[in-house]
Amino acid sequence: MLGHDSWWQGAGMSGTENNQPRLAGGIFIAFGLLIGVILGVVFDQPSAGAVAGMALGCAIAIVIWIMDSKRR
Repeated sequence: MLGHDSWWQGAGMSGTENNQPRLAGGIFIAFGLLIGVILGVVFDQPSAGAVAGMALGCAIAIVIWIMDSKRR
């Protein structure tokens, strides 16, 4: 077993070679939610802040996703 290369060990994961790193937009969802809740607490509306922060973070993440898919 050890030291012996089988036919399946040398195969690549996929046929496409793309070395460009993907952009990550999930951090904007997390930060949007966190900042939205903090601002919501300041304005005495934590639920509304959470919803607004999540919506804004998701919108930014979707824009980044679209830009990344066009870049490829």
